[in-house]
Amino acid sequence: MDASFLPYLVSAVVAAVVITVLLMLRLQKTTGNEGSAADDPVELQLGQLADMQNQLAGRLATLQEGQTTSQQALNQALNERLDAVSQRLNQSLTENTQKTNQTLNERLEKVSKNLTETSLKNREQLGEQLGMLNTRLAVIGEAQKKLDSLTTEVVGLQEVLGNKQARGAFGEIQLNDLVVNALPPSAYSFQTTLSNGKRADCLIMLPNPPGSIVIDSKFPLDSYRRLVDAPDDAAKLAAGRQLRADVTKHIKDISEKYIIPGETAESALMFLPSEAVYAELHARFSDVVDQGYRARVWIVSPTTLMATLNTVRAVLKDAQMREQAHVIQAEVGKLLEDVGRLDDRVNKLKGHFAQAEKDIRDIETSTAKITRKGERIKEVELEDAAQLSPPSETKLQSSQKPSGNQPDLLAGE
Repeated sequence: MDASFLPYLVSAVVAAVVITVLLMLRLQKTTGNEGSAADDPVELQLGQLADMQNQLAGRLATLQEGQTTSQQALNQALNERLDAVSQRLNQSLTENTQKTNQTLNERLEKVSKNLTETSLKNREQLGEQLGMLNTRLAVIGEAQKKLDSLTTEVVGLQEVLGNKQARGAFGEIQLNDLVVNALPPSAYSFQTTLSNGKRADCLIMLPNPPGSIVIDSKFPLDSYRRLVDAPDDAAKLAAGRQLRADVTKHIKDISEKYIIPGETAESALMFLPSEAVYAELHARFSDVVDQGYRARVWIVSPTTLMATLNTVRAVLKDAQMREQAHVIQAEVGKLLEDVGRLDDRVNKLKGHFAQAEKDIRDIETSTAKITRKGERIKEVELEDAAQLSPPSETKLQSSQKPSGNQPDLLAGE
């Protein structure tokens, strides 16, 4: 029996019990009202009720036996299904375990292979990195050597700048490089002796006016270094006074030595091969710069000297152009004569072209006449072929012979 039928069975039993109880209560009530006259039917009904109860008890026993049998069958079916499910689960677990073990083994093999390859790559990369590191260390070693050499050169430069004669030579070398790179060789000379016996570091030869300009390459570096290295304000003030006095004296010496009326220009240049000194003078010693302007001594640095030399080069080009003006005018006159001859030849060529065009038109006219005559000859031959017959061919030709008064088709127009 199915387990789902059990609630219905219990409900039926309960309903039967309730009906029995109700019947018994009704019989008792009826018995009390009617008296003893109805004793026999009541007993009969009670007997029937007892029979019904016995039948109900038998049915309940049968139902209980069926339920027990159904329960046993259900339990057996459940056990069989549980066994089948258990077997399937065990089989699935076994298969999953095998697949999992196989997958794990494959992944372990891949991981091991990847680790091996990674280890090899890491070794190769480590070798390459070590090689690059050795190369860089070699480059750093070379840079260190160059740095040591540069340090030595800087120390030598400090020694050069510490010596007045060596400092003057350094300024002359820098001035030499700037002038050589900016001007043609014919526009300058170095260590030139002037008429007063003074030797100029560089003489820029310009036409009058303005005339040749002298460039002096000495500069007062000692007082500037004392100003920069001054530990306190008092030392800076003293170094500043000394720098002002040195530069003023240097301006005066250049004005007296290198400005010679009639020989040089009315001004001279004081070259400072240090942009720092030039900036310091213009920033804190503008009165000294103004004094140089009044003495016509222009203070220049490497940058401003290069601009000045470019201006000088432009002036030289302008002077050369003025000197060669008559040559340019003569060449322009010759050029104009050549242009006139070219114009005559072009006109002659135009006449030739016009004559050639006329000849071409005449040729086209003659060609047209020849073409028309050929077409007329062709038409005459076609008419003769259509009119002639074999028996009277000779007579027809004699009758169509043109007379002297008829125009000749072959004659020209």
